[in-house]
Amino acid sequence: MQGTIDGFNYGAVTPVAAYVMACLGSALGLRCTTRSLRTERSWKPGWLALGATSIGSGIWTMHFIAMIGFQVKEVPIGYDVPTTLASLAVAIVVVGIGVFIVGYRGASRGALLSAGVLTGLGVAAMHYLGMAGMRLHGRMEYDATVVVLSVLVAIVAATAALWAAVSVHGFLASLGASMVMAGAVTGMHYTGMAAISVHLQGLTGVSAGGGSAASIMFPMLLGPVVFLVLAGVVVMFDPLLVLGEGEWDRPQAKGAVRNGPPARPVWPPSHDATTDRRPASAPLAGPGRHQGSRDARDW
Repeated sequence: MQGTIDGFNYGAVTPVAAYVMACLGSALGLRCTTRSLRTERSWKPGWLALGATSIGSGIWTMHFIAMIGFQVKEVPIGYDVPTTLASLAVAIVVVGIGVFIVGYRGASRGALLSAGVLTGLGVAAMHYLGMAGMRLHGRMEYDATVVVLSVLVAIVAATAALWAAVSVHGFLASLGASMVMAGAVTGMHYTGMAAISVHLQGLTGVSAGGGSAASIMFPMLLGPVVFLVLAGVVVMFDPLLVLGEGEWDRPQAKGAVRNGPPARPVWPPSHDATTDRRPASAPLAGPGRHQGSRDARDW
């Protein structure tokens, strides 16, 4: 007996929410990867790891928010917790390998190709491993042609995203790239879901084990969502990520961050050479200089 699949049980709510989470993870990941290219070498692994975890968590969160809207009308669906969590680990680790490749080797053709293929395969592996964690009274089959198409979409999306991470440095440009990447990985998810058919076996209306989407998905989603929020706070407080590379290259922007706010004038003005606030290289006022110009400099 063929099962009736509904991938949009809650209408547009789950696709839109899934896309938003993919945007958040992609935006944070791309900005962190960009930041790693402008930081000291000792800080590079930390920024790359934060970027990889952001992208992996965002993609995984997108996948399982979308899965909340997936339903086979004749049978309840359960999820195996260890397999589901393993899919999160796969997403973070494999995306991390790709991010580290471009983080250290740059946007060369070989680096982008190898990192993009590896990351795309990792995203696809996360998707299908998560699907393998589903428990229902039936057998899931996949259309091989559509599966291959979904993997190709994942590879193209990953390659484009990694290129953007090392080549697109402005804030708005990175935001646009993250929206494109999120659209691609969300499209990959629904392309993969279109490959599924379910053949029912045995009892219908009875759980085949595992937790329901409502009972385990929301607690498991809490961790990645909290991480993405905290990562967003870190990004917001980093001046290079907030300003973007173009703005950061302006001397006044760097000076404002490094030197802090300008000093307030002191009253009364001091005329003691030991407390003069001029640079050490500036000559002291001598007998032949006007005292009034010195007072003006003190202000």
